[in-house]
Amino acid sequence: MLNINESIRPSADLRNHYSDISRLCKENKEAVVITVNGRGDTVCLGYEHYKQIKAMLELFAILAEAEEDIKAGRVAPMQDSIEDIKKRLKERAAR
Repeated sequence: MLNINESIRPSADLRNHYSDISRLCKENKEAVVITVNGRGDTVCLGYEHYKQIKAMLELFAILAEAEEDIKAGRVAPMQDSIEDIKKRLKERAAR
């Protein structure tokens, strides 16, 4: 599973120590929680780490939808699915 290390920094550090925060996010794949008045306000992540987390969330959403389809009986034999995919690919190539 995904393990995200976190550090907590006051909002003033975002302005005064941006390069340190950026390094923590990118090099250590660490989430930095920015606080305002002692309370969590914003989370900073390195862009590559953000994309990885986003891709995982999208995959989880697809898997959850598939699980609901199975529970609701919206399933078809695998061969039917493969034939449907081939048909759609041929239609797309013909465009």
